[in-house]
Amino acid sequence: MSGRRELAPIVFRVLGGLLLAYLVVPLIYLIFRVGWQETASSLANPRTIRAIEVSLLTSFISVCVMTLFGVPLGYLLARPGLKGRQLLVSLVFVPMALPPLVGGVLLLLVYGPYGLVGALFEKQGLELVNSLAGIVLAQVFVAAPYVVIACISAFGRVDERLEKASAVLGANQWRTFRKVSLPLAWPGIMAGVMLAWVRTLGEFGATLVMAYHPNTVPVFLWVQLTSEGLTAALPLALFLVFLGLVAVCAVYFFGQFTTTDSPQKRM
Repeated sequence: MSGRRELAPIVFRVLGGLLLAYLVVPLIYLIFRVGWQETASSLANPRTIRAIEVSLLTSFISVCVMTLFGVPLGYLLARPGLKGRQLLVSLVFVPMALPPLVGGVLLLLVYGPYGLVGALFEKQGLELVNSLAGIVLAQVFVAAPYVVIACISAFGRVDERLEKASAVLGANQWRTFRKVSLPLAWPGIMAGVMLAWVRTLGEFGATLVMAYHPNTVPVFLWVQLTSEGLTAALPLALFLVFLGLVAVCAVYFFGQFTTTDSPQKRM
């Protein structure tokens, strides 16, 4: 029996190591495979610069929208007494379970020129498809769940006794939220916001359907891959990988604060 117990950790290490290698090797190989001179030349290309500008601008707008609406929704869904809470949380998860192309089709159905909402804008001479607005709509649809779920988790870790103490001292619900709940939950919220930000930067499927033009970085990467081949796409892939690593580091940074400030640690 003791031999079997000692064998199990070895098997787990081998299996886990194989999966880890599968995930990490392509990232490492990309660094050695890409030509740095070609990368500098590609990133200096006006079309590449334009795609980066579009991605950064739309992702910033999307993050602001997701934070503005996602934090209140996450706060409400974190309250255990809310009726229909489980159903509402499940609905938040749905966009994450859909293929991105399906999300784009659904958005096109509603916000396209003949859609339920898009037709109203079309009458006013405002087109949501193939515009910055279309890109933002696609990004928010696929990435907002990350913010909401992070908020649910972050607000759920706030010690209720602190909120009750604030109420006992005469603070109303808004003041308690602003002075107690939000500051304690903020590191966890920011971790979700960073994940959502990098998700918006990497969004391809829904954006391709809603707004092929102007090109975001992922769409332009696809254009380069299909028109000029794999080598032409590598610099843009490296750029997106770099942004992903920055986001992961930020999530880890905010996660450290979340762990440190948890109710269990304070007790």
